[in-house]
Amino acid sequence: MNVFGIGLPEMALIMVVALLVFGPKKLPEIGRSMGKAIRGFQDASREFQDEFQKEATQIQEAVKTTAEIEPKRIEATQKEEA
Repeated sequence: MNVFGIGLPEMALIMVVALLVFGPKKLPEIGRSMGKAIRGFQDASREFQDEFQKEATQIQEAVKTTAEIEPKRIEATQKEEA
């Protein structure tokens, strides 16, 4: 098990130190707070990815539309010159 580059022995040591520092009554509250913070970070990250994907799709569509229109403009210009 490897979470954030921390193995099981390191995780156990951190838990023991947290228990000694905060006490058994505060640990559940701290855990909930950390869980909410992580969830908020995940939601923000997901929202950022969705926005990024939407923008990338719009750019692709714009490039595709331009690629379809440009040859027609070139043909029209060549016919006018002839």
